[in-house]
Amino acid sequence: MNKVRKGDEVIVTAGKDKNKRGVVRSWLDENHVIIDGINVVKKHVKPNPMKGEQGGILTKEMPINISNVSLFNPSTQKADRVGFKALDDGRKVRVFKSNGEIIVKA
Repeated sequence: MNKVRKGDEVIVTAGKDKNKRGVVRSWLDENHVIIDGINVVKKHVKPNPMKGEQGGILTKEMPINISNVSLFNPSTQKADRVGFKALDDGRKVRVFKSNGEIIVKA
């Protein structure tokens, strides 16, 4: 079970976008996520008339390593660590380490 999931609000803890917040859009592989509005770069693309693609300068969101993001805790307004807890009914849920609140997916 991953500590960060698709749709979670995260805060960047390292790199050029440090302290920016965004929502996890997708997982690229086991260690990289794509976050809306974070790590945006300009990419120069050549035109490809065979595919009908137009060239130019595109802005695109690049992947960021999962070690450089942390889950955002809305009650403390800070980044927080994540733990797991088994409930009485047998479900396994994610909880914030600082205050023990259960993480509810928006």
